[in-house]
Amino acid sequence: MLGSLTIIVAHHMYSMPPYPYLATDYGTQLSLFTHHMWIGGFLIVGAAAHAAIFLVRDYDPTTRYNDLLDRVLRHRDAIISHLNWASQEDLKSIMALRFPRFSQGLAQDPTTRRIWFGIATAHDFEIHDDITEERLYQNIFASHFGQLAIIFLWTSGNLFHVAWQGNFESWIQDPLHIRPIAHAIWDPHFGQPAVEAFTRGGATGPVNIAYSVGGWFHLQPKWKPSLSWFKNAESRLNHHLSGLFGVSSLAWTGHLVHVAIPGSRGEYVRWSNFLDIPPHPQGLGPLLTGQWNLYAQNPDSSSHLFSTSQGAGTAILTLLGGFHPQTQSLWLTDIAHHHLAIALIFLIAGHMYRTNFGIGHSIKDLLEAHIPPGGRLGRGHKGLYDTINNSVHFQLGLALASLGVITSLVAQHMYSLPAYAFIAQDFTTQAALYTHHQYIAGFIMTGAFAHGAIFFIRDYNPAQNEDNVLARMLDHKEAIISHLSWASLFLGFHTLGLYVHNDVMLAFGTPEKQILIEPIFAQWIQSAHGKTSYGFDVLLSSTSGPAFNAGRNIWLPGWLNAVNENRNSLFLTIGPGDFLVHHAIALGLHTTTLILVKGALDARGSKLMPDKKDFGYSFPCDGPGRGGTCDISAWDAFYLAVFWMLNTIGWVTFYWHWKHITLWQGNVSQFNESSTYLMGWLRDYLWLNSSQLINGYNPFGMNSLSVWAWMFLFGHLVWATGFMFLISWRGYWQELIETLAWAHERTPLANLIRWRDKPVALSIVQARLVGLAHFSVGYIFTYAAFLIASTSGKFG
Repeated sequence: MLGSLTIIVAHHMYSMPPYPYLATDYGTQLSLFTHHMWIGGFLIVGAAAHAAIFLVRDYDPTTRYNDLLDRVLRHRDAIISHLNWASQEDLKSIMALRFPRFSQGLAQDPTTRRIWFGIATAHDFEIHDDITEERLYQNIFASHFGQLAIIFLWTSGNLFHVAWQGNFESWIQDPLHIRPIAHAIWDPHFGQPAVEAFTRGGATGPVNIAYSVGGWFHLQPKWKPSLSWFKNAESRLNHHLSGLFGVSSLAWTGHLVHVAIPGSRGEYVRWSNFLDIPPHPQGLGPLLTGQWNLYAQNPDSSSHLFSTSQGAGTAILTLLGGFHPQTQSLWLTDIAHHHLAIALIFLIAGHMYRTNFGIGHSIKDLLEAHIPPGGRLGRGHKGLYDTINNSVHFQLGLALASLGVITSLVAQHMYSLPAYAFIAQDFTTQAALYTHHQYIAGFIMTGAFAHGAIFFIRDYNPAQNEDNVLARMLDHKEAIISHLSWASLFLGFHTLGLYVHNDVMLAFGTPEKQILIEPIFAQWIQSAHGKTSYGFDVLLSSTSGPAFNAGRNIWLPGWLNAVNENRNSLFLTIGPGDFLVHHAIALGLHTTTLILVKGALDARGSKLMPDKKDFGYSFPCDGPGRGGTCDISAWDAFYLAVFWMLNTIGWVTFYWHWKHITLWQGNVSQFNESSTYLMGWLRDYLWLNSSQLINGYNPFGMNSLSVWAWMFLFGHLVWATGFMFLISWRGYWQELIETLAWAHERTPLANLIRWRDKPVALSIVQARLVGLAHFSVGYIFTYAAFLIASTSGKFG
């Protein structure tokens, strides 16, 4: 009663103010209303609490039969369900369901294992209750929209900060002397400026829900795609080839020709004038008359100032080669030409596979025809079509393998052939992009092998794949694994041996006794492509050769200038230090591959454990009765390989970064002299470039690198925390948890909180996953801070 009265007081004190001038004292009114509402809320909750205590301690059903209170208790299901706006049956079923709902067996587990295993298997749709093949495909398809939503949300955040607080307008006025800033402050209070930042010019508001409608549409039962739609591989590939690659490349060419190239020449195309500005003076004439070469005539001159008409030409599709002298990026007209060619190839490729029409090939027929001559390699690709088309893990493995390689190639090409204007002169951005894409590539590639192993455990059918390439790969796994092992051992002993030898020579003061090997084969390849500094005089590096003369008037001048311009990253000059580090990287790649390939090929079984496939993808051991069965699941191979992958990406990024900061500083000799021994890497790369981070906080106060200095320390902390999970095993944690539970139950106030599940430690597999996650995240955080601070500290 008092609670209700207090809330009524809150409402009447502002609507019928009794005190003089209270109605005009807004701060007091606001405080009084808020104060009384909070008090009323606590009083009402207290009333309900004491009513519950009364029912537990004092209520006697025998003396109060059939009165109002008794009837309330007997009809409690109806009352509660009405409050929930659901039927009694619905309410009972909801209350009966515990997490995870997709596995009722796991939901009945009385320990905290229920929570961790529920989280671990949430996305393993194949093992969920009541799953069908059609629902499996539909769930995967629906999750793609969630993935896209996250990507677009992340992108919109970047665009929002740049549009609202970035210095884009001032940066494009002088991109060589003004550093691009994404956002000025970290605390965005959303107001009118934020709405304007998200709103396209001429539009009434910032939100376009067209794409969200597409996701909602496909989640409706009537519009969920059928299983046959998912299994129609030919149609899917045709649409991906022609639509995803062909049409998108053509659209990008259109943007470059109609918007970007005019913009680079000082002519800005907007919604208001895009119909009035032809991309080329002769319009569509050359296209319709077959005189396509006219589109390549009169390119931008070497004196062209980007985003102005000074030195600008009229060409839209060229093959100049090399880089724009001012931006140090590829010519936009070259990029447009490239994408037009890509579009044409993929639009034609979109007709490669036979669907409802008579043209094209059947993928199954293509694969069945792939039988090696003489039968020396078995039945070739027979049975592969159905194997791949019926296994989502095989398809995912192939997709991840392709995407991983492509992502690594993106990292390589974004710095060596920079496409964005002025990016080649923004060193911190270049370093961050290279490192980011190499890490992404590493995780994606290891994921490909993980799903390949799951395919062998869950989906591989020996009868269906008898004597084809998959079966023969499994039959010859010992030869494959031992060859990879031999290559890894060879690379490891020889590379480390050379490094250690050189370290000893430096330590004894005789650097001239180092073993330094020139990479003559790689230098010869660079020379063949036009690099003249090695003196090989072969192919394009030979000015008297037919290859040089044939291409002189086509595209070679720009390319040859760029290759021999030692200030860019196109063909870096290489020597003994590069030779050694490339072999160290090769060691990492081969060892990572060895572990992953062994895990996948042994996933179904080995001589030690022939029935391994019956235990699934991840299992800790098969008990004490079968000694040696610990750590041999396919998951354990993946777990171990990720450490090697991270090692390898570390060596790749260390090499790239050190090589480039010496190049950008005009001090390449430091890399050449110090990279041939391990102490050089530790002292002249890691320690020397950590100084900016170490001085982020110093006795004289903070500087602009302080946030990276903090992140550097924090990354080390996260990384080190990983070892706590990796080294201390399950029994230790179980005993610790039992002690903590005992203390919790005997501590005043804390013992008011109880739990239904018995606390148990993480399993061995789960603890390894947690340890690996901390190791990976901490490692990447630490290096990211080091990379950004050491680069921006030198170059801004």
